[in-house]
Amino acid sequence: MSNPVFDLDNWREIGATLAQNKTRTLMTAFGIFWGTAILAILIGGADGFRNFMGMKFQGFATNMGLLWPNRTTKSYAGFNKGRTFNFSIKDAEMIKASIPEIDAFTVINNTGVTAMYGTRSSSASMMGVQSDYSRIVIPKIYEGRFLNASDDAMGRKVCVIGKHVANDLFGVGDAVGKEIAVNGIYYKVVGVAGQASSDISIMGSIDDSVIISNDNLRRAYNMGDDVGAFMFTAKPGSTPSQLKSAMTRIVARNHSIAPDDEGAIFMFDVSEQFAMLDNLMLGINLLALFVGLGTLLSGVVGVGNIMWIIVRERTQEIGIRRAIGAKPRDIVMQILSEGIVLTLVAGLAGITFAAIVLGVVQMVLSPVHFQMSFGTALSILAAFIVLGTLAGLVPSVKAMRIKPIEALNSK
Repeated sequence: MSNPVFDLDNWREIGATLAQNKTRTLMTAFGIFWGTAILAILIGGADGFRNFMGMKFQGFATNMGLLWPNRTTKSYAGFNKGRTFNFSIKDAEMIKASIPEIDAFTVINNTGVTAMYGTRSSSASMMGVQSDYSRIVIPKIYEGRFLNASDDAMGRKVCVIGKHVANDLFGVGDAVGKEIAVNGIYYKVVGVAGQASSDISIMGSIDDSVIISNDNLRRAYNMGDDVGAFMFTAKPGSTPSQLKSAMTRIVARNHSIAPDDEGAIFMFDVSEQFAMLDNLMLGINLLALFVGLGTLLSGVVGVGNIMWIIVRERTQEIGIRRAIGAKPRDIVMQILSEGIVLTLVAGLAGITFAAIVLGVVQMVLSPVHFQMSFGTALSILAAFIVLGTLAGLVPSVKAMRIKPIEALNSK
């Protein structure tokens, strides 16, 4: 007997068998179609939602912490509660020197300014940072470069301007290498940058800022050693929240704050937000998997049922084939191939439908990526084919065991 895969008569017989009861075949095919479509849409939708939430935090280190001062909430060392204070450069130097778990660290000050180039002006926020800032809040560089350690060390009067400020001052022209006046003080532009995420900004948006060395900012505006906030990242194995107590102890000693005054210093731990996002995505993925597997199994059960019915209806035909010399494996392959063809055609249709739906959603919510990968689509289809084959295995084995005499005598 020829190989059923390359036997044209075999494929015609499969089509004729499935077409004998169109309603039954269509209902089973719809179950498979819907199962693959729902599973693919849920997986693609979960990936799209993860991409959407990831875009919210794009440009921020996942283990970033922000520390800033508040009013004291307890009386201590002769000072009444409710006292205000500022961080200092001394605090920053002691923290960096005594806490090895800190990876990147920058102090931040900001103030409102007016930037000018010729007759054009722009209202902006001037941000004074240190070179590690770009390792914590990763800017999108449009021209030139960001501030570096050499700029800090040498006190260069250079700046990086946000893309909105650049548009106001230079329009479509190049900004790098030009000198701008910021409240009467001139700085050379070394770069144009922007915020990677348009939804979240910390201590001001890069797009609307003029960024200079923190030392230059404090000198220009007579801020002394006062610092507005600390921004840092923790090394792998540590989180910003784990480092808070060590940092606040240093600040408390330097500013006569009660050691247990937790309200005097606030912290924002971005790693906690990422952990919440990871937990949310895990829940969504498990829900998608549970619902998708449920629809998948319902389709597979349908394949098993239709195979049982086909075997029962074709008992006499199978017996005759056995009587004229058909091998058991030929009977098994015939029954299995019918289930595989049904699963393959309906599964491909379901995945195609899911791809169209996800494509429409992506067009509406662009630039969020909602399309599933080609590998994911193949995996879903392969899972359906394997499970559909297993579902048809028992009926096909039963068909193989039919004895010719019993089959001929069956009604």
